Amino acid sequence: MMSTEQISPDTLVNLREEYQKTQIQEILDQLNRELIGLTPVKTRIREIAALLLIDRLRKSIKLASNTPGLHMSFTGSPGTGKTTVAIRMADILHRLGYSRKGHLLTVTRDDLVGQYIGHTAPKTKEVLKQAMGGVLFIDEAYYLYKPDNERDYGSEAIEILLQVMENQRDDLVVVFAGYKDRMDEFYKSNPGLSSRVANHVDFPDYSVEELVSIAKLMLQEQQYRFTSEAEGALSQYIKKRMEQPLFANARSIRNAIDRARMRQANRIFASGGRVLTKADLVTLEAEDILKSRLFD
Repeated sequence: MMSTEQISPDTLVNLREEYQKTQIQEILDQLNRELIGLTPVKTRIREIAALLLIDRLRKSIKLASNTPGLHMSFTGSPGTGKTTVAIRMADILHRLGYSRKGHLLTVTRDDLVGQYIGHTAPKTKEVLKQAMGGVLFIDEAYYLYKPDNERDYGSEAIEILLQVMENQRDDLVVVFAGYKDRMDEFYKSNPGLSSRVANHVDFPDYSVEELVSIAKLMLQEQQYRFTSEAEGALSQYIKKRMEQPLFANARSIRNAIDRARMRQANRIFASGGRVLTKADLVTLEAEDILKSRLFD
């Protein structure tokens, strides 16, 4: 490789041209459209994309460059956009030349760990074979490690993952995902695993206002709308729902919207055989929200 002294200080690299060539701005814009809020997450993804673009430019003029560590950890509650961001990250890696295929394979413990001796290795290796050239997204990754069960085979899957993450890091990116506190314990259990994950991205919970915006975006995509009273009722619903167990942010909001649409359909059906307007079919009223059992 050419030494730094041999490279002319006048060597030109057109950053704008290279940036436009990769079309990663298109992906970042798409991420902004798809996800409300999550500013720290979007900022981190942009930082990673910038690092990889500069690394690509350095390689183009023969500067010494080691590929940055690409394995990642996405931590946060369910429904905060982790899978969506992983899909877009896979696109970015592909367009910048750090991924051959650019696909995302999502798995859980059940896809990797067998139930008897000799079953785990082939399962894990088959998953890795399918993921090669792209991104492997392991959801609720902490379930791979069960220290209280001596007969559990999750540790075998972890050891195979570690080998591939190190030896084939140029052809596979692994993303571990799950609740932050459990993921912290997971990494403490295996220092080798923690040292191989260079990028830690924490996904904050959404605020009530952000969840209302997400609901309106969902309705817009389905050609529905709220009345102003229904929007206020939804804010009340979200505040109550956030205090309940198993709240899953945007995922819970999508479920709430589906139930509100069902109540709207029954409300219209119960009104008799009158002629309906377009407004009747697209509008969710406050009662479609307030009839939730949360308000009993």
